[in-house]
Amino acid sequence: MDDEVIDVLLIEDDPAVLEMYRMKLELDGYRVNVAVDGEEGLDRALELKPDIIFLDIRLPKKDGFEVLQSLRQNQETADIPVIMLSNYGEKELVDRGLKLGAHEFLIKAHTTPSSLSEGIGEWLKE
Repeated sequence: MDDEVIDVLLIEDDPAVLEMYRMKLELDGYRVNVAVDGEEGLDRALELKPDIIFLDIRLPKKDGFEVLQSLRQNQETADIPVIMLSNYGEKELVDRGLKLGAHEFLIKAHTTPSSLSEGIGEWLKE
């Protein structure tokens, strides 16, 4: 796996946030695909079957929880690590994300592009 490029899918509707994370991940050698709403994110996940998905909660068309639920119900995407990435850290949101099968729940304000990039190796081992 070391010499393979790791495919990342970033589902985020805020262009500034999307660009910030995308640039850092690409600089670190990841192949980054993006989607700006939940429906597109789900379509891209099914089409690309990325190695890892970063998923915002508040998204147009389908929210992150709906996307996560659909990913977990589909055999082809059920095992892809999904990291929730949100501005909202309320305990019930975190619990709901983890209960639906997210590997981790990160708060954007506490998550730099570098820490996101560095975490990928760990999340893929889980």
